[in-house]
Amino acid sequence: MLQSIKKQTMIPNLIANAPIGMALLDGEGKTKGSIKRPEVAPITQHADISRSASIGPPRAVGKLRLRTKRAGAVTTLDRLHQSGSFKCLFPRPTSLGFEAVLLNTAGGVTGGDQFSLSAHAAKGTTMTLTTQTCERAYKAQPDQTGKLRNHLNVGPGARINWLPQETILFNGSALDRRLNVDLAADASLLMVEPLIFGRPAMGEVLRNLRIRDRIEIRREGRPLFMDAMTLTGDVQAHLADPFVAGGAGAMALVVMVAANAESHLPTLRAALPDTGGASLIGKDVLVMRVLAEDGFALRIILLPILKCLNQGDFPRCWMI
Repeated sequence: MLQSIKKQTMIPNLIANAPIGMALLDGEGKTKGSIKRPEVAPITQHADISRSASIGPPRAVGKLRLRTKRAGAVTTLDRLHQSGSFKCLFPRPTSLGFEAVLLNTAGGVTGGDQFSLSAHAAKGTTMTLTTQTCERAYKAQPDQTGKLRNHLNVGPGARINWLPQETILFNGSALDRRLNVDLAADASLLMVEPLIFGRPAMGEVLRNLRIRDRIEIRREGRPLFMDAMTLTGDVQAHLADPFVAGGAGAMALVVMVAANAESHLPTLRAALPDTGGASLIGKDVLVMRVLAEDGFALRIILLPILKCLNQGDFPRCWMI
């Protein structure tokens, strides 16, 4: 009896595990019949995976916060916070004082990316900020824009040199960039913002571009210098207009806020080509704009001028 019960309980399990079916045997081992495995109904229900619910492409996010302090006669790092794809490197001390090299580990900026920087030069300190290489604005989706937010705070008697390398705008890129600078009454600033339009050596033509660029400099909360630029669509044709850029492939803005700004005006005007100009918009605010054929020609113009405005010192990253 016990053996018969075991056989009966084993049969359903064997049927379920059989690939097709199984044969039934009597007590003498002769075939008594067969049982086929029941057919399993196909799966007819699926998870609802809609386009809106799908995961979008990865996007880069980076935040960087740094502050300097004075240690005797030397400027040193006081605070540092960095996260995501935005990092900061600190070369060995040079005559530049405190130098910080900004690094975008994502390799560039595309639609949906977000980077923010906040740098504070405390009282009596000097900070130089530059980038490890040229920034690249890559092609973006039609409904996405890469955002860069930079904020500089310069304390009493302090100075910040904002010297990033060129930003290269690829065809199809979309960039929203803002630079805000807050100066104390006697603070100093030297800044440059160079732009390169496309990669002409690769035959690239900027037929589709979206860029918004805004710079605001305030002294004790009052506007000192403001500049805004918006370019959309066929930028190549727009730049080819002789009344706009005359076919230039690169441009730069230089602003110097310092007590001795006026003394540099004659030197700048003598060094600039016909496609550049410099003027004073205040007794201590010097503004320079220049257009160039390409990025290489722009550097040839900028390097001696920036070295002059910074008393001969310049970040080594620009020389590599």
